[in-house]
Amino acid sequence: MHQTDLVTDPDGVGRLDPLTVHPDMTALAGGGTGGPGLDQPHGPDPAVDANRLTLLRPSGLGGSNRGGDLRIRPRTITTTVRLRPGGCRHRAGSGRHLIGTVPTGFGGAPARPALHTFSSHTPTLARPPTPTPTRFPRRAPHRPLPIPEAATTRSYRGDVDALDNLDRRIAGCRACPRLVDWREEVARTKRAAFADQTYWGRPVPGFGPADARMLIVGLAPAAHGGNRTGRMFTGDRSGDVLYQALYDVGLASQPTAVSIDDGLELHGVRVTSPVHCAPPANKPTPGERDTCRPWLVQELRLLRPTLRSVVVLGAFGWQATLPALVAAGWDVPRPRPAFGHGVRVPLDGIELFGCFHVSQRNTFTGRLTPQMLRDVLRTAAAVN
Repeated sequence: MHQTDLVTDPDGVGRLDPLTVHPDMTALAGGGTGGPGLDQPHGPDPAVDANRLTLLRPSGLGGSNRGGDLRIRPRTITTTVRLRPGGCRHRAGSGRHLIGTVPTGFGGAPARPALHTFSSHTPTLARPPTPTPTRFPRRAPHRPLPIPEAATTRSYRGDVDALDNLDRRIAGCRACPRLVDWREEVARTKRAAFADQTYWGRPVPGFGPADARMLIVGLAPAAHGGNRTGRMFTGDRSGDVLYQALYDVGLASQPTAVSIDDGLELHGVRVTSPVHCAPPANKPTPGERDTCRPWLVQELRLLRPTLRSVVVLGAFGWQATLPALVAAGWDVPRPRPAFGHGVRVPLDGIELFGCFHVSQRNTFTGRLTPQMLRDVLRTAAAVN
């Protein structure tokens, strides 16, 4: 057997063109004195003219046609590869080619795989198909969704113009996909310390009487705090600090908040947040904050007859509360007042106070001390 060097047509069309086999190769087809053909173990078929034998190969493999014949130069055999019947495989742009086989046997006999040899080209096998991915694609970045009719301020006038109806509607909100996924995932997996408890796993409504004179606005429920207990600032260390301070100034019935049925009552103060779902890493996005704003707007409207002061914990809550106050009917000066601990801004009939958030980062580092918190709460509660 001899290997072949192909000189091909440069048209690059990629079709299959017949190539005339050189007479020196007629022995491989069963003619001449070379013995039986590849597909004729008992000798050549007299009905086959070896000089008319053609092979199929892809045109456009590069090089020059020079008459269109298959030029053959005898060389030492280097590599022998048995291919399946039925054609060739060509990896585009790789410079590697597999030459196809004769599709049918000589004399009508079934084709056997032909033996081909290669010199400078290395056989390239077909790459297996890419398996179907098993991972679900990542969610697209969150975009604020349209607020459902239940969340618009118009729908609360009339038959549902009460805080208890508002709280029930808040608890059923699913407007933010990222927050819904996170709060429910936390409720399923749980923390080891609370493995025997049933998590709330829904939006957490505000907590406190409907005739409150003071409103405390936080950031969002904690994953294993409010998201577990179903009540604002309940079951986490931030709540321990806040309710201890409220108890110290006479605004809470007890200094601790551990569960929704622990008997805690607030006197003249209500606690809420601009985002009602627990966010990943305690960081809601601006879009999620804006999506949740109508709930805070309606809560402010319902509290307006008795409300005298608003204490905002942290810069995030400050940025969420100012536009909510405007939407609820208050005149907020421009430029908007900047956040700071102890900042006091008089508005139309109420006083707005800034206070560092009761997060562990602030309380553990001493940025916010219990005395600082008590001072702000006491001053806000004294507003007439």
